[in-house]
Amino acid sequence: MIEILNPTEVARAKETGALVADILQTLKSRATVGTNLLDIDRWAKAMIAEAGALSCYVDYAPSFGRGPFGHYICTGVNDAVLHGLPHNYSLADGDLLTLDLAVSKSGVAADSAISFIVGDSQPPASVAIISATERALSAGIAAAVPGARIGDISYAIGSVLSEAGYPINTEFGGHGIGSTMHQDPHIANAGRPGRGYELRPGLLLALEPWVMADTAELIKDADGWTLRSATGCRTAHSEHTIAITNDGAEILTLTTQAHS
Repeated sequence: MIEILNPTEVARAKETGALVADILQTLKSRATVGTNLLDIDRWAKAMIAEAGALSCYVDYAPSFGRGPFGHYICTGVNDAVLHGLPHNYSLADGDLLTLDLAVSKSGVAADSAISFIVGDSQPPASVAIISATERALSAGIAAAVPGARIGDISYAIGSVLSEAGYPINTEFGGHGIGSTMHQDPHIANAGRPGRGYELRPGLLLALEPWVMADTAELIKDADGWTLRSATGCRTAHSEHTIAITNDGAEILTLTTQAHS
């Protein structure tokens, strides 16, 4: 299903997106050396409830996971890049942490992810891989204009990641979003320009470049959810929800400070 939202629904999505962004930034500020992943999950649960929103994850049970997910945020550490199930782990200095959050409010969902380094250490390889996903995300957003096609976004993202030297897995990527979290179209992180669905105003997309330092192969944890790099290498993941407008793409998952 591909939804096209009306202006009122897009405005509601912008409010949901700001909530997601604010929660992620709060969690980032609290995620210090010694913080337990289960505490991050509890904080996310409390902030979602306080905002009168709903988690898109807690009851989520897709075919690729051992559902329901049962938690409120995805927490990936170092080699864990997607669908990280929160567990009893305390963060160490230099850990690369990915937080991925999706919530629904007023009937519209928004989805965003950030990767960052915990503590004072700044390992150059970790800084570089995070930067590559952020640059790829910016390129994908710039390509998301009315009349362009999904392949144009995929090509823009993939070009940045490839130029940075990272292998690309196209099994998991971006997606449509609206009244539900995961919708068509699928947006691979590499592709051919001029192919796929044509972008129209009112279309909401979650773009999410993610990479692993030296492999495109994923392995799944025994928890049935967490996806890791097959080689144990570091990983990173950056994501925004955007709306296609007459003038281009509007980023919806910006903090309330960024919107003001």
